Amino acid sequence: MFFGKEVRVMLKGQGKTAYLELKKRTDKEARIILNSFDRIKEILKGNPQYGDPIAKDLIPNQFKSMGVQNLYRVELSNYWRALYTIEGNTVEIFLFVLSIVDHKEYNKLFGYKN
Repeated sequence: MFFGKEVRVMLKGQGKTAYLELKKRTDKEARIILNSFDRIKEILKGNPQYGDPIAKDLIPNQFKSMGVQNLYRVELSNYWRALYTIEGNTVEIFLFVLSIVDHKEYNKLFGYKN
């Protein structure tokens, strides 16, 4: 609950695809990242604004084209990142995890050079 509203965390798009791919894997890195994501998910249910906000002018076009008005980044284990947006109404807050990526893909997504 956050300010008396239920918080629902949902996977969408690449975030859902990446999560399912990690679930299929049996290696140690995948388990570590999934455990990290599960921990963060519980934190986000208590505080949806836990992540670092991304400046509106830095939101990648692929998210802007989906109508994303706000974007947050949260760090996972092994330098992975989860990107999410917040939507809500008077009863509930919806957190849509849009992307779960490693550091290299995160840099590519935002156009950062190595």
